[in-house]
Amino acid sequence: MDEITYRVAESERDRSAVIKGEFVSDTVFEVIGSESGFTFRPVRLDPPVHKVFPDDEPELDEASEGDCRFVALDRDRVCGYVDTEYEPWNRRLTIADIEVARPYQGRGIGRMLMSHAIGWARERGAGHVWLEVTNINAPAIRVYQRMGFIFCGLDTSLYSRTKSEGETALYMSLFLD
Repeated sequence: MDEITYRVAESERDRSAVIKGEFVSDTVFEVIGSESGFTFRPVRLDPPVHKVFPDDEPELDEASEGDCRFVALDRDRVCGYVDTEYEPWNRRLTIADIEVARPYQGRGIGRMLMSHAIGWARERGAGHVWLEVTNINAPAIRVYQRMGFIFCGLDTSLYSRTKSEGETALYMSLFLD
């Protein structure tokens, strides 16, 4: 097995690499609404769901001063990346996207990319790291929870009229202060 290396994206090839997002999950975090709020309940799926993210996301705008991409490389091939956006006004580092190519999943590459992003957030004086994840991506949710992320909100309409209709956007935050 080759050694994976990590670094800030340096070349246009690093910055423009695209990995088709996908995962397999045997659990969905069901969102249960009530008059006073929401609660989550993990529900087992049989059979598991295989999600391939649709190509309906708009092209990324030009990177700003607060943006940074970290890449995971297998030799010279990008096998994973995390895109971040830092907002100084509220000291928030947003994980805009994190992808690990399917053959490389389950090897800790996503966790290591997140570690680099969190380190970068600390260097900038961020107070917290924030991300959005679909409620059916239980493997990612579990990893984020092990890293110390907590649920901080949700949006039941974010995916309306998209290929992800019926899913719920869950927001998670990791406090650094």
